[in-house]
Amino acid sequence: MGDSKEAGAEAPPAGAAARGGLSLLSPGEAEEPSAQGSALCLGGSEVKSRAVVKYSSAPPRAAFARLEEKTDLKLPPANWLRESAKLGPAGTTILGNSKKSKPFSSFGMAYDFIDSVGNDVDVVSDSENIKKLLKIPYSKSHVSMAVHRVGRTLLLDELDIQELFMRSSQTGDWTWLKEFYQRLIDQKWQRKKKSKEHWYQKAILSKFLYYSINGDGAAQPVQPVPAAAEQQEPSSSGQTQDAGGASWPAPFDMPASVSEDPSASSQGGEPLEPSYVVGHVASAPREQTLTTLFNDGESSQGLKNDFVRNILWTFEDIHMLVGSNMPIFGGGRYPAVSLRLRDNNKPINVLTGIDYWLDNLICNVPELVMCFHVNGIVQKYEMIKTEEIPDLENSNFSTKVIKDIAQNILSFLKSNCTKEGHTYWLFKASGSDIVKLYDLTTLCEETEDKYQNPFTMPVAILLYKVACNMMMKKNQNKKHYGTIRTLLLNCLKLLDKSRHPQIIASANYMLSELFQLDEPKKEESSECPLNENSDESYSEEEEEMADSDENGSYSTSSDPPEDNKAVAVIKSVGELSVPEKYKSIHQIRPSCAFPVCHDTEERCRLVLSYVLEGLKSVDNSIKKESDLPAADPSTPIPLKYEDESAKGGPEGLEKQMALFLDKMGSLQKGNYSSQSGMIPGSWQHKMKLQLILKSSKAYYVLSDAAMSLQKYGRALRYIKLALQSHDTYCCLCTNMFSEVLLFLSQYLTLCGDIQLMLAQNASNRAAHLEEFHYQTKEDQEILHSLHREASCQGFAWATDLSTDLESQLSVSCKCYEAANEILQFSDLKSQNPEHCVQVSKRMGNIRNEIGVFYMNQAAALQSERVVSKSVSTAEQQLWKKSFSCFEKGIHNFESIGDATNAALLLCNTGRLMRICAQAHCGAGDEFKREFSPEEGLYYNKAVDYYLKALRSLGTRDVHPAVWDSVNWELSTTYFTMATLQQDYAPLSRKAQEQIEKEVSEAMMKSLKHCDVDSASARQPLCQYRAATIHHRLASMYHSCLRNQVGDEHLRKQHRLLADLHYSKAVTLFQLLKDTPCELLRVQLERVAFAEFQMAGQNSNVGKLKTLSGALDIMVRTAHALQLIRKGLAEESGPPKSDGPSPAADSAPSLNREEALKLLSIFESRLSFLLLQSIRLLSPGKKKSSSDTEGDAALRTNKHVYSQLLRATANRDTSLLERVDVLLHLLGQLAGGGAVQ
Repeated sequence: MGDSKEAGAEAPPAGAAARGGLSLLSPGEAEEPSAQGSALCLGGSEVKSRAVVKYSSAPPRAAFARLEEKTDLKLPPANWLRESAKLGPAGTTILGNSKKSKPFSSFGMAYDFIDSVGNDVDVVSDSENIKKLLKIPYSKSHVSMAVHRVGRTLLLDELDIQELFMRSSQTGDWTWLKEFYQRLIDQKWQRKKKSKEHWYQKAILSKFLYYSINGDGAAQPVQPVPAAAEQQEPSSSGQTQDAGGASWPAPFDMPASVSEDPSASSQGGEPLEPSYVVGHVASAPREQTLTTLFNDGESSQGLKNDFVRNILWTFEDIHMLVGSNMPIFGGGRYPAVSLRLRDNNKPINVLTGIDYWLDNLICNVPELVMCFHVNGIVQKYEMIKTEEIPDLENSNFSTKVIKDIAQNILSFLKSNCTKEGHTYWLFKASGSDIVKLYDLTTLCEETEDKYQNPFTMPVAILLYKVACNMMMKKNQNKKHYGTIRTLLLNCLKLLDKSRHPQIIASANYMLSELFQLDEPKKEESSECPLNENSDESYSEEEEEMADSDENGSYSTSSDPPEDNKAVAVIKSVGELSVPEKYKSIHQIRPSCAFPVCHDTEERCRLVLSYVLEGLKSVDNSIKKESDLPAADPSTPIPLKYEDESAKGGPEGLEKQMALFLDKMGSLQKGNYSSQSGMIPGSWQHKMKLQLILKSSKAYYVLSDAAMSLQKYGRALRYIKLALQSHDTYCCLCTNMFSEVLLFLSQYLTLCGDIQLMLAQNASNRAAHLEEFHYQTKEDQEILHSLHREASCQGFAWATDLSTDLESQLSVSCKCYEAANEILQFSDLKSQNPEHCVQVSKRMGNIRNEIGVFYMNQAAALQSERVVSKSVSTAEQQLWKKSFSCFEKGIHNFESIGDATNAALLLCNTGRLMRICAQAHCGAGDEFKREFSPEEGLYYNKAVDYYLKALRSLGTRDVHPAVWDSVNWELSTTYFTMATLQQDYAPLSRKAQEQIEKEVSEAMMKSLKHCDVDSASARQPLCQYRAATIHHRLASMYHSCLRNQVGDEHLRKQHRLLADLHYSKAVTLFQLLKDTPCELLRVQLERVAFAEFQMAGQNSNVGKLKTLSGALDIMVRTAHALQLIRKGLAEESGPPKSDGPSPAADSAPSLNREEALKLLSIFESRLSFLLLQSIRLLSPGKKKSSSDTEGDAALRTNKHVYSQLLRATANRDTSLLERVDVLLHLLGQLAGGGAVQ
């Protein structure tokens, strides 16, 4: 049609005018919302008016031709009733020859400008209805209008009661309203038949307008106009058509088949876009409306916007979307004028003046051209400025009063038309001063089916469309969520479930979309108001308050009883002229409160309730012969038995995984299978896909929330429902989208997490089992809807609650593997790297868990094996399984560059190798046992894995804790290997020297990886380990020195090494407070080493020197003896605790037997050394003059020796007393000069 929708495309002039006139805005300025409107200064008071053309089907204004005097308007012009290029296709409408606007005209405008409805605009209506309302105090004619509310917007339409009654007599519809009218309303009013004079004036006006076109142009003949059409009134007359016209629809009784028509189905292709739900309603082009959903056809429904122009008119503080067909002309010095034809013999009255003034204000026309005629003969023209119209002779009126009337009527309607979806009837009888407002919806429900109201369906569709439009912009501003919810709930109230399943399903889906399933909890409290709201934007209290308004404008007990049916009453139209008489104290809220969801479960449950209603609507609309689908000959009937291999265990899981992967491959090819017989591409198919996907998301979020609460049985139940929903989606989907596959991967990942946590929390298995089997009625109904389409068993292998630990770990691993497989063959890996990393990390983790599980089982078998020397096959199988899991886990972590976790798995693999080595140690006779080659092989493999772990980390800075742990394990491996070689030397295979060399190397490597300097919880352990290594090395070199004969250089080297390691061992043991026995043993070995050296010496001087050194070592053991005494004192004293302070794990308590044994050795060695010292220092030999020190030492040694002999001779002395004696004697030795 070539319509133009650009704002200002035919923008009449608007501007800020002083008293002298109106300034003009260019079309560009008219488009700007910030443009200043016209302010007309009339009658000493200012009335603000601004108009912006939102849509116009008219071409640029044609200049009008000034007719010559004496032109006879009774004669038709040459171009009469013909189309003109200057006028465009809307020419006949512009010149007033179109049919009148239809009773649903406001809905047509609302559909076209859905952005304005419910939010920015107060009123949507035909300009004729606006004028009729504003003329109520001046006019005696009747007023009958239908009023509807959508948000803060009121829609006004003419309600032709006479036509309704004629229709009722023909069809039987609307009988309830006819009876109500006859019972309660004055029946004197009858529609007057139009006189011949009326049709004569109408024909003259039409000919005048055609004459006024400047030139005929290329006038084309039009279709012959029937006489009845010629006699129809122009739309500006404000009257209705003749009875029997097709402008009124029948009550909506749409069968389900209409809404099932695929042509009316959703147009959206992307299943994840919320725009899908808008469907045919919102995606239709401008010339299309929702009438395709109705069985009566578009022309009879009146839902098309037939106005030449739609104008956004702001009158004072009232914003109105107005439809107008007034002809506007221009040209020359008149950029925009309206033409009026007046009989010179009839003066202009107030009603006509208000009519002209409002028309010019609405269309923003600054001037009026009046052509006067007498009996059809043109007499003269007169130019009148718009602001001068209220001051015309015989037509004086106050613009301020008109403003007050507008504000009062709007406030009256807004205060009383409170319920969205209800049809209100504003009625004033002819000649009456009383205006009444009725709620036709309530009256209809009291008498007949509510669907007998013809406005029900258009209102429901408008509520739906406004909600759809706001949903499109929901991400821009979440504060509208409450409004959208209220619109949709009121829409659902109006619709019959059996008649409009598509819209009901779509509305429920949109309701579910309002709740963001994954939004953080902080957003809930900050964005949602704290007060929950009812389905309507007015509370019951507010409606009750309206009945007792202080203005007394509503019905009271003194009124006639029949007025009780009215919602509100204006007792006198004169009250409308009183400023702020009906000032509304009940403002319609621009947005409604969104229900507060205090937790995730409540939010998801709301979503699922809407999803369930949508699913019911879809399922009920699918026509089937019976509840059960017909059997497909090509599809085998599934039998109710389970294969034993599928009941659990790794083998059954492998088979089920293979089936799953085959299914995923078939999805890529787009296989489709539905048991209910839904047609692919139908609206039921598309909508059910969306609802099922939404339910799977809700169950996933519920499962995740239960997981965080450690309710693992509940979490598994929810993830099972999520996967069943997704399985059904896969069966119905003809083209699997990558986003949906990503969801599936996430579901399986969470399922793996839950199975792992169930495996790790076996102690609470009964509670988890009870939660798993519990099911709500809502869940059962959703599952029933899913089972209509598929068996929902595609993921049964992943969601079974097993009681076997190995099975749970295996299921968890398979879930992660399936999630990873989906990412691989759907190419989601590159699109979702973060999720891919998480899946790989979880795969590595679960494989580590399974590897540790098998490793521990192998260790348990090993501990139970006592008699058998050979390794059992079961152990070897467990080693292989464990090693395979560790190897795969290492690969998972390395693939994502996770060096830390890879190092931990390498460390666990090293531990597995050590268990293998321990299993190969010889059993039976300990004296015949030797360190076997198999042990060496596995210990060396363990060392290799630990070294790989260190290389994986690189430096300690990467992860100090892991680095220290690996270092400790590596040191332990070296130490264990060296200790076994030293204790069980393989002399049958290797020479002593080679063994000693290997032991020395292993010990030094262990020492290298034993950090004794860093302060940490493990430092005492490291110090004890290092001291033990030095002790063992010193003992080994001491033993070599005893057994070695010959090479003096080598003997000297061994002597130095033994002395060095003994010194280091003593130093480290002295740092530890809980190893007195070890310290004492090392010191005694040092004394024995000194005795061995003394035995090989020949000179007394050398022997005395060595002996002096040995006694010095004895004196230094006082520290160890003090620690032993402290331990003995704590044991004999009152017990303050169950054990000593945990300074080191290596010596948790004092070993009394060990201490007793060592003290006995100490006493004997001290006695021996003192005796040898006395002999060497005895006076039988020549002494030098300076030997006074030797005499003192001799006396001290003799005294100590005698005391020691007496102490050892007393067998009744306690261990503590013996320690005290020794400490006393050592003190004497230290102070007596026996040693330096």
